[in-house]
Amino acid sequence: MTFKALAIAAAMMAMLAGGSAVAETPLPISAPPAADVATPEAILAATYAVISGPAGQARDWTRMRGLFTPGGMLMVARTAPTGVATRVLTIEDYIAASSKTMESTGFFEHGVVGHLWRYDHIATVTSPYESRHAPGEAPFARGINVFQLMFDGTRWWVVSIYWEGESPAAPLPPDAEAALRAK
Repeated sequence: MTFKALAIAAAMMAMLAGGSAVAETPLPISAPPAADVATPEAILAATYAVISGPAGQARDWTRMRGLFTPGGMLMVARTAPTGVATRVLTIEDYIAASSKTMESTGFFEHGVVGHLWRYDHIATVTSPYESRHAPGEAPFARGINVFQLMFDGTRWWVVSIYWEGESPAAPLPPDAEAALRAK
């Protein structure tokens, strides 16, 4: 075995034994309201509440930052000339890319818990959504958000949100339609 292979094996053994060969990033000390992070459902509701609001209203990006783990990501799957592509954003990238549009045109995203899968400290939640420029309007976009969450023993954190918008080639599945109609 080469030295490099031994080093990799030692690092993997340390991680499996509960140690870490990689420095861990501590969670931020500042936190959003406890109600925002008490349950997977609550952290989804808080996320939708932060990004939603009328034209002219600034979003509470400090609250949004407090929902995410350090290094948390937002990713969108989209059709590209070469096929399907994913755009990966940090929370700061997302804020920079979306805040001006959300505040100038109004943006309301309504999402529901579709499927929740939880194991110990992690959870995955699929959340069908509809986006509007004002409450009561017909949605201008729909799709599915997939939230990956982590529970630290005290509160929930968003690790990532991955989404894809509905298209004529890929309409929402019937269970997603039903979940949106029920709320």
